[in-house]
Amino acid sequence: MKVKIINHSDNPLPAYETDLSAGMDLRASLKKGIKLKPFERELVPTGLYIELPAGFEAQIRPRSGLAYKHGITVLNTPGTIDADYRGEIKVILINLSNKEYIIKNGDRIAQMIISKHERAEPELAENLNDTKRGAGGFGHTGTG
Repeated sequence: MKVKIINHSDNPLPAYETDLSAGMDLRASLKKGIKLKPFERELVPTGLYIELPAGFEAQIRPRSGLAYKHGITVLNTPGTIDADYRGEIKVILINLSNKEYIIKNGDRIAQMIISKHERAEPELAENLNDTKRGAGGFGHTGTG
């Protein structure tokens, strides 16, 4: 599937790092670095603009290595880019570590996954079919 991308950064287009990767890495597009202090969040530009086909979305997710090694993650995970959005892709990063982290131009800051989705038609109902789980919610099946 082809997806149109305008690139106003000096970084390469998003790319899959391995043959079986689900996500394409997104890079920061910055004139100067961003100091992200512990528990601070920042909206980081990518310089990318995308045109998705109807019925598709782009999900913005954390990079596991950045999260594990430095405590840097995407705050609204996954972030969703709708097919009708034409603005710049920006990533909300948060520093969950106790150390300052510097984001530099070209750093791989998140991954983008293109996914097909369905549109639901809500239908008002008086009741729902019973299931074994029923209304059991968070932790109702035990602690582990």
